[in-house]
Amino acid sequence: MSGATADLANVSWYYDPLPTNCVASWVCPAGTGVGYPDFAYCQEAEYGYKNLAVFYQACSFDCLFCQNWHFRYLSRKEDRVSAAKLAREVDKYTACVCYFGGDPTPQLPHSIRASRLMRAQNKNRILRICWETNGSMHPALLKSMVELSLSSGGCIKFDLKAWDEGLHIALCGVSNKRTLENFHLLGQYIPQRPSPPFLVASTLLVPGYVDEEEVGNIATFVAAISPDIPYVLLAFHPQFMMADLPTTSQRHAQMCLEVARAKGLNKVRIGNLHLLGAAY
Repeated sequence: MSGATADLANVSWYYDPLPTNCVASWVCPAGTGVGYPDFAYCQEAEYGYKNLAVFYQACSFDCLFCQNWHFRYLSRKEDRVSAAKLAREVDKYTACVCYFGGDPTPQLPHSIRASRLMRAQNKNRILRICWETNGSMHPALLKSMVELSLSSGGCIKFDLKAWDEGLHIALCGVSNKRTLENFHLLGQYIPQRPSPPFLVASTLLVPGYVDEEEVGNIATFVAAISPDIPYVLLAFHPQFMMADLPTTSQRHAQMCLEVARAKGLNKVRIGNLHLLGAAY
C-alpha cells in the first residue's frame, strides 16, 4: 500500500457480537471459554462481549477467488487512520481484536503499533489480539505478532490456500514458500501456550483446484508440526474472477475432511456449512 506507515493505514472496522463466525471460534476463548479465567471472561461462550473486527484495505496476494475483493475499490488516501485512533475504538466490552482484510500484511506495522497501544490502555484485563492472514509477512514482523497473540490469549490464523507452488502462483499470483516457512516458524511457539490454541490453519476448498490431494499434502505438513493444530476446511462461494464456479459440494468437503484426519490431524472441521452446494 503506497503511503501507508506504522502510524497511518487504509483500514475500516466494526463490532461483532461474540461469539462470532470466526475461523477459530470453535477452539478460541470467545466461542468456548477455553483459557478461563486468564484469557476468557466466561467459562463458556462470551455472550455480552464483542470483537473489534479490523479490515485492512490491501493485500500481498492477488487471488482469483478473493472473497473480500471489494477492498480494491475502497482504499483512498483521505481514509487513512492513525494507530492511536484505532486503539481508542476498544471499549470495556471489547474482549478481542481481529485483524483481517484484504490482509494485514502490507500494513502490518500499523496493526502492531495499534495493538501495543490497545494493550497499554487496557492493562489488567483480558484483550486478545488475533490475526487472520495469508502468512506472507517478513519473519521479523511475524515475531512481533507472536509476542502480542501469545501473551494476550489470541491466535494467528493462516490461510493455507494451496500446497503445490505452481497452483498457488496460478491462483494467488505469488509463491507460497514464505507462507509455509512462516507457518513452520510459528509451530515452535505452540509449547509455550498449548491452550487456548495459538496457531490455526484454514483452506478454502475451490472446486476443481483445491482437491483431496492438495488438502492431504497441507494436512501432512501441518500434522508434522503438531497434530493438534486446528484445521478448518472452508466452503467456497463463487466470487471475483471465479464467479462462474460452483460452490463446494458436500461430497468434496466430506472427502477433504476424511483425508485431513487420515493424515494425522486431531482437530479438523468444515466451516461455512451453509455455503455447501449439492451432495455431488
